[in-house]
Amino acid sequence: MRTLTRFVLLAATMVAAALPPLAAAQEAEDPYLWLEEVEGERALGWAVEQSQATLAELEDHPVYDSIFRETLEILNSDDRIPFVAIMGDRLYNFWQDADHERGIWRRTTWESYLSGSPEWDVVLDIDALAERENVPWSYGGTTCLAPAYRRCMARLSRGGSDAVEIREFDLERKAFVEDGFFLPEAKQSVAWRGPDVLLVASDFGPGSLTESGYARIAKVWRRGTPLAAAETLFEADREHVRVGVGSMRTADTTYHVVFHTPEFFRSTTYLVQEDGSLLALDAPDDASKFVAGDQLVVYLRSPWEVGGRTYPQGSVIATDLTAFLAGGRDFQVVAAPGERRTILGASPTRDYLLVRVLDNVRGQLWRYRREGGEWVGERIPAPDFGSVNVTATDPESNRFFFTYSSYTQPNTLLLADEAGEVREIRSMPPMFDAEGLAVEQLEATSKDGTRVPYFIVHPEDMVRDGENPTLMYGYGGFQIPMTPGYSATTGKAWLERGGVYVVANIRGGGEFGPDWWRSAQKENRQRAYDDFIAVAEDLTRRGITSPARLGIQGGSNGGLLVGAAMTQRPDLFGAVVVQVPLLDMKRYHKLLAGASWVAEYGDPDNPDEWAYIREYSPYQNMDADVSYPTPLIYTTTRDDRVHPGHARKMAAKMMGMGHPVFYYENTEGGHGSGVTPEQRARMIAVSFTYLHERLMKARETVMGERR
Repeated sequence: MRTLTRFVLLAATMVAAALPPLAAAQEAEDPYLWLEEVEGERALGWAVEQSQATLAELEDHPVYDSIFRETLEILNSDDRIPFVAIMGDRLYNFWQDADHERGIWRRTTWESYLSGSPEWDVVLDIDALAERENVPWSYGGTTCLAPAYRRCMARLSRGGSDAVEIREFDLERKAFVEDGFFLPEAKQSVAWRGPDVLLVASDFGPGSLTESGYARIAKVWRRGTPLAAAETLFEADREHVRVGVGSMRTADTTYHVVFHTPEFFRSTTYLVQEDGSLLALDAPDDASKFVAGDQLVVYLRSPWEVGGRTYPQGSVIATDLTAFLAGGRDFQVVAAPGERRTILGASPTRDYLLVRVLDNVRGQLWRYRREGGEWVGERIPAPDFGSVNVTATDPESNRFFFTYSSYTQPNTLLLADEAGEVREIRSMPPMFDAEGLAVEQLEATSKDGTRVPYFIVHPEDMVRDGENPTLMYGYGGFQIPMTPGYSATTGKAWLERGGVYVVANIRGGGEFGPDWWRSAQKENRQRAYDDFIAVAEDLTRRGITSPARLGIQGGSNGGLLVGAAMTQRPDLFGAVVVQVPLLDMKRYHKLLAGASWVAEYGDPDNPDEWAYIREYSPYQNMDADVSYPTPLIYTTTRDDRVHPGHARKMAAKMMGMGHPVFYYENTEGGHGSGVTPEQRARMIAVSFTYLHERLMKARETVMGERR
């Protein structure tokens, strides 16, 4: 049997020890609270034992080795597109492969990159740094000082967590700056205000964090002074979500900003003035706001009545920034939504505003420019049934990179040049055999009559006899849409082996604008689960699959989705993959970043709100007398966003009731599946091996006795 890498090596030397006794009332209410102690010996020992048992069983399956090997080959492939960030006259890329498991940050020139065979200059080697410092570092990105781009603040994460250590880095010397700016590990943000001045929102000591674990104070920190002497710019209440700092750059100006987020999707943006005072951008706090050239651009999540007009929610509007700061409110509509047309977001170049659109969940990219005082737009051509994403822009030019992909077409990288001409730069070769696959968009009818679209990828000659192994994915929260896109690993591990793949565009997501999202918030959360269940029922009704052949998968909020679907309709599913999930909705707001999501789910401490949360919370709705599909539940020890206690406690509770469970926990990965390609490949292999065993086996075959 293989080992769980360092996780199992740690377990071999571990002696389980009981935690300090919890209050009797807490123990009586939840006997698995001890699993919330993330790195407690008893909790880690339990996680290791369950993970070893899961690996021992699934690694012996005939498909495991081939899925692991093929997935690792995909994740390490040199044929992947090296996506870049534009910084001055250089293009920067972060890259991981078999020789650089933790990755290298590297750069090249425009000429070299566009040649098709770029020559790379390695700037920072994370593997070498991790080995040198004996810390499992993961690269978290950089914030660099424009326009010279000589100095950066590099973010380093232990094992992929959201909390990062930030160090000053010299791009010319390709080395960390001795005695430079340094911030210890925290959930934090920084922005350059000059070569010797930083804006910092961080952990400044006791009382400086919100209840969600984020910074609540922003300060100005000057070189040569201790962090403790930094001057306070802004301070929020502990009950608020967070305070952050950043910058908005145009070709002529850099605006330094402080963001105050009292609750999810509500934020005020302040411009930092020369004298250190803050000037609020007086626009709705649930709107997104940024600067493009001389324009203030606003994406509205609610209707806004201002300047004698009412601008519709879901639209992008703009006005002259100088006039706005002087009190003017004469906005123009840049792009507006339609019945099934949704604006996903916008990003600026020097003269253009690039707007991403979904038309009935099919991606489009529009390019807008002011001509004669009016906004004029054109659609950039792209095939149907796919997604278009802007990957890199430069405020000093109109060049930008964007991609197109679909369920069966690999990513293609394109460049729009200064003249507006578009050309293909690179296309990833097929990573799985998509010949003979068809893509359809179908609709189910939810419990309240709402039409819910979903995509299905299947063999063209699929027989609708209910026997097709089908994997259905969903999310349904935080206005995040599920859009068509190429997944090489899903294609190789599932589609190429005869599986059917479905993506459900349920309420709570952003597929059809703010109302589609809001209609499944708080007391209406059940609608997202009703939609998901309706798609599952529709797949069965059409003869595409049947409960014994239908598996569901979701992560984070999507983990809550599939957990709720499993507990509400266990008869509908043969397999459930629950990834880095929320599951205990009684305590979610007390765990890590959970308090920041009260605006999405509601407050369990409020009896009226707990009354509706209680109805769907998976952890509270487990029943020893109900037969559930055997789930695969996985998380990571280093997930400091969604507490691993959710996954641990759900698995332990099910086991305690006598229900079989597969449980897997990776030491690294943060809010994901791993840091290195090998870790991610193992998690993917575990998931798809489980799905093959549960859904592609003969109906009468069952897995061996579970623990």
